[in-house]
Amino acid sequence: MSDKCGNCDCADKSQCVHLEEVAAGEVMGGLPMDQAFVQAPEHRAKPSVAEADGIPVIDLSPLFAADGVDVDALAAEVGRASQDWGFFVVVRHGVPEEVVARAAEAQRAFFALPPARRAAVARSEAAQMGYYASDHTQNVRDWKEAFDLVPTRHSLLPPPSAVFLTKFLSREAMEEYGEAVEELAFKLLELIARSLGLRPDRLHGFFEDHQTTFIRLNHYPPCPSPDLALGLGHHKDAGALTVLYQDAVGGLDVRRRCDGEWVRVRPIPQSFIINIGDIIQVWSNDRYESVEHRVVVNVEKERFSIPFFFYPASYTMVEPLEEVVREESPARYNPYSWGEFFSARKNGNFKKLDVDYV
Repeated sequence: MSDKCGNCDCADKSQCVHLEEVAAGEVMGGLPMDQAFVQAPEHRAKPSVAEADGIPVIDLSPLFAADGVDVDALAAEVGRASQDWGFFVVVRHGVPEEVVARAAEAQRAFFALPPARRAAVARSEAAQMGYYASDHTQNVRDWKEAFDLVPTRHSLLPPPSAVFLTKFLSREAMEEYGEAVEELAFKLLELIARSLGLRPDRLHGFFEDHQTTFIRLNHYPPCPSPDLALGLGHHKDAGALTVLYQDAVGGLDVRRRCDGEWVRVRPIPQSFIINIGDIIQVWSNDRYESVEHRVVVNVEKERFSIPFFFYPASYTMVEPLEEVVREESPARYNPYSWGEFFSARKNGNFKKLDVDYV
């Protein structure tokens, strides 16, 4: 009997990472929940979470007006949201509805494939873009499966194979989506720069080439014990900006800065949720703060989301911008290499590092 893996071309099925992914897919397909998914009592979601009415909803249509409107007022609105919440929702943002719909359709089609087909394109230490279903946040397994891919021509990261995108996921739909959302991300970057009193293109140079930006397709299946597990554990985003599409099911919780309570972000049709990442917190010297968030699951409905992680070039040294550092407000962070940090975090998916949290 052959030891060759039936899901891929691995010579030894006993060493194949895909088998773990198949098992993960089957667990989430209806088998009893493993202990690895169980959150500590203090991190479990309450049965009811208040809706976050205060999260700003920002209309970006003035950016596309032909009458030369003053964008400084819009930038100030983005600045207040970044300072008070670290999160905000944008509407009339310029990304065509049909572009989002095609990407969402491609996402659903992929996760409708049998577990073994999804696992056949699992990520690995050698090829870190691809499918996985055994991710951990704060050392507890997340109740989700995902697929990471490179959406932008500026990226230094290798894209998934052309064969995969042709057979299982529409290359055209995902590239179209990536380009449209990247354009939005640059507009948001300009508004943030303006809100800090900088020239609009001050932050562009960090993203013009060799980006480490990527897209993640998330699928959160119905969970038999949503009181014990989380789709994604509490965390902060390490990059500059996250531009998130979520479907109508909802489940994103944000830790409110004013009182530390968890509040639910209500889905708004044709919108994106924006959150400030650690890099902008450092660039702004703590004027803006990256905020904790998580994803809850439910027993009845599957949920889909598409975060676009807007990350700078690998050679970027991240430190407070010289324009925001003053005698009365000295730099609060030492410079660090984004490329080294990013590589360590990605490699941590495949081997135990010397630290618990990168």
